[in-house]
Amino acid sequence: MTDTQGDPQSGRVRLFHASLVWPLHLEPIAASGSEGRYWEVFESRTEASHWRRIDDEFMEDPGQFKERHYREFVSFLPYVQRFLYGEGRSRHAPSDDPPGGSPMHVFRRKDIAGLRLTLRKGQAPIELEIVHLDLYFFHDLDVIQLNLEVRATDLPLDTVRDILFRFGRAYPSGWEEGGAGLHNVYLAEWLGHDGQVIARSDAEKREKYLSYVCEHRSPCVSEHWACLLRPMALSHSDEPGDLRYRLIEYQRMPMMAYLAIDEPRKLSREEWVRLGLASMLHPNESLPINEPGVIEFEKRFCHDRFWTDSEAGPNTRFICTGNTFTVVGDAAFPFFVDGERGVLAQFRHQYFVVFLIAHLHRAALLAFSEVLADAVNDLDIRDDVSVRRFKRRIRANFETFLRFTHRYWFHELSERPHVQAMYRLCSNHLHNDAMYDDVHDEIREMSHYLDSDSQRRQSNTVVRLTVITILGLIATVTTGYFGMNIIAFGEGPVLERALHGLLATSVFIGLVLFAVAKSKRMSDFLEALSDERLTLGGKFRALWGVIGKTER
Repeated sequence: MTDTQGDPQSGRVRLFHASLVWPLHLEPIAASGSEGRYWEVFESRTEASHWRRIDDEFMEDPGQFKERHYREFVSFLPYVQRFLYGEGRSRHAPSDDPPGGSPMHVFRRKDIAGLRLTLRKGQAPIELEIVHLDLYFFHDLDVIQLNLEVRATDLPLDTVRDILFRFGRAYPSGWEEGGAGLHNVYLAEWLGHDGQVIARSDAEKREKYLSYVCEHRSPCVSEHWACLLRPMALSHSDEPGDLRYRLIEYQRMPMMAYLAIDEPRKLSREEWVRLGLASMLHPNESLPINEPGVIEFEKRFCHDRFWTDSEAGPNTRFICTGNTFTVVGDAAFPFFVDGERGVLAQFRHQYFVVFLIAHLHRAALLAFSEVLADAVNDLDIRDDVSVRRFKRRIRANFETFLRFTHRYWFHELSERPHVQAMYRLCSNHLHNDAMYDDVHDEIREMSHYLDSDSQRRQSNTVVRLTVITILGLIATVTTGYFGMNIIAFGEGPVLERALHGLLATSVFIGLVLFAVAKSKRMSDFLEALSDERLTLGGKFRALWGVIGKTER
């Protein structure tokens, strides 16, 4: 590969790993006959695709269970372990209570072996190896996460920064004068094991994106990303499919990056800032020195527990902005590049789980908020059908949020200080706690509205029943005083008695229905009747209001 932009003096990245964690919102399954959970429906649609459901490492041959998997497992607290791997297995477990599985369901594609990126027009392409390509479904959540991990060796540092800035964009944010997509890679191509191109990006098709947004009021996803997710289809597209997704956030996908470079201690502060904020700073623009994130870069985004700036080391710096998580270390330090016990293994396992959970929280909370907003927008209080649909959606969302809180919402992931510190740093930059409180308050307010509306309806029913009971009490006391029927219908022909009974039933039904219809006014009359301060004339006027006035 020919380096067309790297500065040989700026250092080289001897080992580069990058992981995208792309959250998406699934729409409710609306097609007839599409029953089951999302991952079950997805699995039933994958005969013609390359996605295959996988079990975690615990379900495979014990000989394939590596020490890095064990270290990942013991890094987390028991309730996080149950979320990631399911409940513990025991030969003595009762037969009527088998251990539960993980609420996380993973699918993997193995037909794509590489990714060829042409970062800018006229540059030589760069080939990245696909480590794995996974799709995560979650029980009780309408959220999925696409995970793509790529690796490369011996790249110029400037080239890596350009990859971090341009890679992982769902669609172009605009177009340059020459027609190339703005800020994204010039061309991205998925490569099969035989080197053939499976799919390529289409950012240059400006009219496609413009017409899609104009017609659907929603962004269109680039073809190479849409190809990965099939048989699922973009929500508003004309592509067939009963499993449909839409974007939750901005087009920039959350990304993790691991860089093993030569002599990281020689990097200047500006180079550290550009590297840590690579997804936000254009490689060609000057450093915005008055930007608060630049001024307080070390305080806001860096965790330097393992950065000593000495020859003895360790010289590993963790940088987290929320949307990005970057680990930079010395390529000459064996522990940093160890893929079984070292920092590389931790990056691909413990820190990946931390990043995955933090963005799962954010994506789920955004999905809850979107469902609530959509339910309120569709509410028409004058339409009983709309009101009933609104109540069903709010109650269902409340139940799902309750399960999310008890199954997925964590504040403490690990007793290991560094793992927990990185989780809190990532979660704080994503503002997950504040977002959780906002969604919780929104759901509680809507729940209070439903409760108050139910109480209002019950109060109206009690008022009507009270009025009818009072009228019935008058008839009961009157007939009880005589101790017998006023008009004797116990004798006579059967037909005559049947007609009398039918007539009486009709009269009483009419009276009851009249009382129900006028119950609101009757309750006002009874209240006026019990008011000792009201004159007799005022009470008669209240009675006339029941009989004479028409309800407004």
